[in-house]
Formats: sequence, C-alpha cells, structure tokens
Amino acid sequence: MRLFLLRHGHAEHTPDVNDFDRQLTAAGADRMRSAARVMASLDLKLTHLYASPRVRARQTAAIAAESLGVSFEVKDELGFAFGATAIRQMTHELDANARIMFVGHEPSLSSAIADITGADVIMKPGGLARIDVLNRSQMRGTLVWLLAPKVFDALGRG
Repeated sequence: MRLFLLRHGHAEHTPDVNDFDRQLTAAGADRMRSAARVMASLDLKLTHLYASPRVRARQTAAIAAESLGVSFEVKDELGFAFGATAIRQMTHELDANARIMFVGHEPSLSSAIADITGADVIMKPGGLARIDVLNRSQMRGTLVWLLAPKVFDALGRG
C-alpha cells in the first residue's frame, strides 16, 4: 500500500472567519494548481483520494483530483485528530496495492508520518509525503520522499 499525505495550500487568516470555513488564498490556490500539475507528471496512480471536511482541504483536494483524474471523498477522520489509527481504519478494507492520498492539516499529518515511519518532519502548506506501508496490521512503513512546496515551485517552472 502506498500513502500520499498532502497538506492543504496556504489559507486565509481572517479573524472573523471560522477555522472550519477558511479558504485557500488566491496565491495558495495557484500554487496548488502548479503542484498538482507536477503530481500528475509523477504518475501517482491514485486509487483513492480523501479530504478533511474543512474548506481549505476540500479546495486543495478538488485541485489535486482534477489534475490527477480522480474524484475525492470528504472524510471526518481527516480532522485534527488524524493519525496512524485513522489511516489503519480507513484503509483496512482496501486492496494491498491501493494508492491513497489524504489531504489534511498540521500537526496531524506530521504526527501520522512520525507514527508510521519514525521520521520527524514538518509538513509545510502544500507539501506532499509518500509512505510505502510495509506492515498494514501495525501501520508501519517507510518515508520514501517528502516534497516541500518550493520543490513543487521549481519543478513547475520546468
């Protein structure tokens, strides 16, 4: 099983907007579209794409889904308590060859990566990690790569 963890793009920080309703900024959406084109060139072959119900994550998932030619589902499990246990529960009925992208938030994405791989990372807005799961029952795996948004920016210019 291959997991891709994508942090939502840059979102507005307006004090009068409820956190659940925060949207991507125009620049954040543009940057995610560029990153999604790079993701498409990586030929991720996703079988599932899940997004947090928060607006900024749904917007990010919609951008990624369009470029990757897949649909996405909103999952409450991708809120701020998301982690290895939620991943195990969400994937236990999926095929061992599934390729799943989760679009969510910090600090839960970095915590999930640490729980599964032991790696100490910080997911930047628009960052993407790939984990190859080696033991599904214990949800253990290897961090294969972590792409920072600046890497997407550089690859998107090429």
